[in-house]
This record gives sequence, C-alpha cells and structure tokens, in this order.
Amino acid sequence: MTSDFLVIKVLAEEQNMRKAAERLFLSQPALSLRLQSIEKEWNSKLFLRSQKGLTPTPEGEIVIEFAIKMIQEREETYEMIQSLSSKVHGTLKIACASIVGQNWLPKVLKDFVQTYPEAKISLLTGWSSEIVKSLYDGEAHIGIVRGQTDWKGPKVHLFRDTLYLVDKEMTSVDDVLTTDKPFIQFKSDSNYYQEIQQWWQKHFSTNPRRQIIVDQIETCKQMALNGIGYAILPSITLNGHEEVNKIPLTNQEEQFELTRDTWLIGYDSAFELPQVEAFVSIVNEHAKKFQ
Repeated sequence: MTSDFLVIKVLAEEQNMRKAAERLFLSQPALSLRLQSIEKEWNSKLFLRSQKGLTPTPEGEIVIEFAIKMIQEREETYEMIQSLSSKVHGTLKIACASIVGQNWLPKVLKDFVQTYPEAKISLLTGWSSEIVKSLYDGEAHIGIVRGQTDWKGPKVHLFRDTLYLVDKEMTSVDDVLTTDKPFIQFKSDSNYYQEIQQWWQKHFSTNPRRQIIVDQIETCKQMALNGIGYAILPSITLNGHEEVNKIPLTNQEEQFELTRDTWLIGYDSAFELPQVEAFVSIVNEHAKKFQ
C-alpha cells in the first residue's frame, strides 16, 4: 500500500489531483478520500483546492517537509540494511553531465542492470554545476562531471576526449578565417564556452565573422551536420558515421590540441555502498575502452 508520506509528497510536487492520482496509480475519488483521511489524522487542512490546483496550507508545508524527510530516511535505512547483503540491492543515485548521459552512460547502465538486476537506478542529468549541487544536497550518491572541478572528495579521472572542428566543407583549421559560415557555439554554465573562446583568441587575431549561440550541444551538432555553420565538438558526441569533416585542433608548427576531461566524484561514504562499488567497477571498464 502506498504510504501516506508518499501521497503527501506527490500531491505537493504535482499540485494537481489528476496528475497525482496517475502517478500513484489511484483513481481521483480514491485519492481524495485518502487525503481526507490523512488530514483527519493530522487534524489539519493540508491543501487548499481551487481551479488552478492544490496549494499547501502553512500546516501542510510543515507536514510536506516532514514527509519528504521520512521518505529519505527510510531509503537511507533500507540501503544500510541492503549493504549488509552479499547481493547488490538498493538504489544507485547518479547525477551526470547531460552530454555524458546522452552519449556514453547508456552503455554503462546497460551492463550494470544486466549484471545487477536487483539494483534500482535514479538518474539526474544537467550541467556540471548542477551535478555538484545534487551531491551537496544528498540527491545523488555519485556524480559525473566535465571539465575542471574543485571537488575536494574522491575524484576519479574517467577519460579525456578531443575536441574537433566539425564542418561539411572545411579541411583545415585555417579555413575559419575565410569562410562566410557562422561559428555555432554551445553556451552553458560550464567553462566549455570560455575554453573555446580562449583557444580562438590564442590562435587567431580576429573574431569569427559570424556567430550563432545555442544552449544545447545537440542543437549545435545538428546545425553543423546540416551545413548551417561550423562548430567545435567533443569526440564523445561523434560516432564516426557523420558525413562531415572532423579536424583535430592541431597544426604542424605547434600542438594546440583542445581536450575535455570527464570525472567521477562523490563522498567517501557513498563509495562504500555496494551498488556504488559495483557501478564504479563497470564505469572504469568502459572508461578504459574509451581511451
């Protein structure tokens, strides 16, 4: 039976009876009766209903906070119990940089779920700064981040991928000085955008003639693949079958290869969990193949 704490948590997240009922696999009338029972137990009105949905009352906010805390403590207790078992149980909570989550992690997770079918996976993706925050907030056991990181806890280097100039027509890096095509760049909160700008300033005396800035690296890639402009993309996003020229950022006079590192980070206590140990082992095997 679904716990009262979970009912309260889902209602608070959805703020809509119909959506909450769907998530809880209950009918709306059944959920309404359940809420009435919970409110009777707390002797307080927890949510106000309106045409816009559900709004927590001041009493409701206190109960919601308590419910979330109880659910988290139950999960932590469950994981502690499962850690005593020789089998890998429990939930593996991963926070991963989006680019890695889209292009590299799926193969790792496939091996993990096949090897440890009794383990569960919770996956968050986002920018690297968001990954670090999720670790601080206890939302994830381990994080996978890109670029430089000031993480003070355990930090494992996974792999380094090269950045390429990608275009359908260009054959050398110097072609960017004569083309009329725009330079398509991906801008996020990471230092990826700044690193490319610094590379450009170091090796060219003029700015790109035209630029297009996008907020998704997949958008940047697709625009380059369709000949709209040229882009600098990490090798992790390229499978080798794209109909474009991939030019490593090097020349004969000077080696100025631009690379991007991927790291596995977390707290010591998390690395001791069996499901995390098992995942790290599989991650390291895949990282060796990538290099």
